[in-house]
Amino acid sequence: MLARRIIPCLDVRNGRVVKGRQFQSLKDVEDPAKLGKIYSEEGADELVFYDITASSDAREISLEFVEKIAATLSIPFCVGGGVRNIEDFGRILRKGADKISINTAAVLNPSLIGDAARIYGSQCVVLSIDAKRNGEGSWSVYLNGGRKKTEIDAIHWAKTGVALGAGEIVINSMDEDGMKNGYDIALLKKITEAVNVPVIASGGAGRREDFLTAIEDGNADGILAASVFHFGEIKINDLKTYLKQQGVAIRI
Repeated sequence: MLARRIIPCLDVRNGRVVKGRQFQSLKDVEDPAKLGKIYSEEGADELVFYDITASSDAREISLEFVEKIAATLSIPFCVGGGVRNIEDFGRILRKGADKISINTAAVLNPSLIGDAARIYGSQCVVLSIDAKRNGEGSWSVYLNGGRKKTEIDAIHWAKTGVALGAGEIVINSMDEDGMKNGYDIALLKKITEAVNVPVIASGGAGRREDFLTAIEDGNADGILAASVFHFGEIKINDLKTYLKQQGVAIRI
């Protein structure tokens, strides 16, 4: 059985880690490289860094911030935000990132997924999906850090992305983001049942039990969280001990 991964998520704005609720009311947290190093030492399996205003500001991701992170970490990390073309993939990977997360650019130019997979390998291509419940019994895809709604169905888009070459899916529930009520298990199950690549659950962690539910009921391969780690409500090593006690395959 493959070990499930615990993945802290660090949203970066103007060189600082921030966190809000449902993509709003952002609060300053810490320097990304410093916080990333702390999480690495606490036992995180991977880290994800999102430059959350790069796409909406129509600018490139900060390569300086990526290089700084790579110099301090000993675990894999993924970078997203403002990635628009295949050249961006090369620049970010050369600065030390292990994976690239694409969201807005992938929707606007789906061929980017296949191009990146062919050149750098599917393992480097992470399709991140910001999804929100709609009135039709499903979930809609949102772009630009949750600012722009599309008419794209999230489940269909996940399947399309994997068919094009994405090696991993991060599914983020906008409804549950920062609410600490637990992950959207219905959404998570729909995604894990639809694709045959690793799926990372995002949005809603509030208790240790929420991580367990995402694994047992949602079949998540990895569990991503932010607030509960940033504000010390859950310690990564304590969480991993708890999950192992519950019979989850986990790296301690």
